[in-house]
Amino acid sequence: MERRGASRLAVILIVGAVGLSLIGVVAGEAAAQAKEEAGGAGKQNAKPAEEEISGDYDPWEPFNDKMFTFNHDYLDVYVLKPAAKGYDVVVGDGEKQLIHNVFDFIGFPKRFVNSVLQGKWNGAGRELARFVINATLGGAGMTDVAKYQFGIEKSDEDTGQTFGVWGWRQSRYLVLPLVPTLTIRDGTGYLFDIAMDPINYFIPFAGGVGRYVENTVNERALNLETFESVEEGTLDLYSAVRNFYLRNREKKIRE
Repeated sequence: MERRGASRLAVILIVGAVGLSLIGVVAGEAAAQAKEEAGGAGKQNAKPAEEEISGDYDPWEPFNDKMFTFNHDYLDVYVLKPAAKGYDVVVGDGEKQLIHNVFDFIGFPKRFVNSVLQGKWNGAGRELARFVINATLGGAGMTDVAKYQFGIEKSDEDTGQTFGVWGWRQSRYLVLPLVPTLTIRDGTGYLFDIAMDPINYFIPFAGGVGRYVENTVNERALNLETFESVEEGTLDLYSAVRNFYLRNREKKIRE
């Protein structure tokens, strides 16, 4: 059983690493850049930390812009959005929220472990309390009783944030097909987050892909109006998404 679990972990990490490497012109540079960002760059630059991480670190913008256009103008317009609209017709709001709650509940190990690694003991305590309450009173996480009945909010921590707290502050922005917006730091952290997902050790790889697709479509269906309002009210959607993501990640690291 232990050997099977170890093999499963190895497959998860290998698949994730391969996915991050498929970035064409930047494939050979990514690993070296990640190492430089994590350690050496700070020694060669005498600027204050706040000045080092100011602005949007997007040296791969030409590549990222093309990938963003592909994701938005083709994958979202012709695949994800129509699927979400059809899904929205078939699945009620209550069911979509229930699915969202279950996936959120499953993310407990990632949030708890990273709260501990960042020394955020209050967040770790909240996560433990939320897990116990929602597991017992919330039907194994189907209802977020901890939030709506006890006012206990989740900590929302991940390994990418942990790397940021530990000193890997500036990292290259990266857009890839079929995956959410990220940076090299957050993409590396995402591999560890996958390894901390307990479901990945009990379902086949194909089932894990299906779960990812289900979660993606469900979240898209829950936010159809929000996405449309942002698209209609934004002139430069690429810059707006990038700026929001980087500012939001920096804010979470500083908290």
